[in-house]
Amino acid sequence: MRIFKTKSFTRLADKEGITNPELLDAAAEVNRGEYEADLGGGVFKKRLARAGAGKAGGYRVILFFRKNERLFFAYVFAKSDRANISPKEKRTYKESAGLYLDGLTDEGLRAFIQEGRIEEIGQ
Repeated sequence: MRIFKTKSFTRLADKEGITNPELLDAAAEVNRGEYEADLGGGVFKKRLARAGAGKAGGYRVILFFRKNERLFFAYVFAKSDRANISPKEKRTYKESAGLYLDGLTDEGLRAFIQEGRIEEIGQ
């Protein structure tokens, strides 16, 4: 499975101190079916622990996922900052998931990487 993070996710994750090894662990869990919510359309929600706070008081990650194929980390927020994403955001993420999971060929992925829109962090 190829694992990526979007440019906007990278900015947020860096600000919160979330590392690539933590993301790779989370991706492996998601691929095993260990996630908090399937929001539909390839959009999933996963909890990440925060140092000293555990998963319950940690982060929520929105990701686009197709089992054994591709996973894109799209958005992260601290549970203490907001309860959830809005219905409008959910619709927007479903549209984006369609592009990332179905619309991008291998050539398109290479172009997105070269443009800095995504970064591949694992396979």
